[in-house]
Amino acid sequence: MIAIDNKLVSDEVIDEQFVCDLSKCKGGCCVDGDAGAPLHIDELDNINQVYEAVLPYLTEESKKEIERQGRYVYDKEFGWVTPTIASKVCVYGITDEKGIVKCGIEQAYYDGKVTWKKPISCHLYPIRISQSRDKKTEYVNYEPREDLCQGGCELGKKLKVPVYVFLKESLIRKYGEAFYETLEATALHLNQNKKK
Repeated sequence: MIAIDNKLVSDEVIDEQFVCDLSKCKGGCCVDGDAGAPLHIDELDNINQVYEAVLPYLTEESKKEIERQGRYVYDKEFGWVTPTIASKVCVYGITDEKGIVKCGIEQAYYDGKVTWKKPISCHLYPIRISQSRDKKTEYVNYEPREDLCQGGCELGKKLKVPVYVFLKESLIRKYGEAFYETLEATALHLNQNKKK
């Protein structure tokens, strides 16, 4: 584990390699899960702010499901999450012409319609963050799904891209530049020691 302030980062974040391979997984992380995407309490406002701009990107089925469930729902196990359709695809998921499920919020962001990219839990995946019971410590763990993320693990190894490098943008978005610089310096130091 690597300790940076009150965050404990698993060694896998710097040791393992990963690059999403959407051609293999087809955006399965937007479809396959126990609940929708976890939302930080602050992100509920973000969803409300971008909702009208994102609405045109969504399917009629998604719109009906949001009308029925709401823009976000509370799950006893996971807290605030995005709603899902039939406990599968996220209501904000959209399918492109190649059959790849992508985020409607993110597409609106790329089109310049909104300034919020998507929930940070989605942006960080396959890193998952959990908190200690006293909420004083955050655990930053690399948790790819065995089958779903196999293509991403293989592509990461092929391209030799460490997890923390692939997720640089989202890690900076979550924790800031100073955190990332410390993580990067630690990774480089540990890797140099391994070569000796």
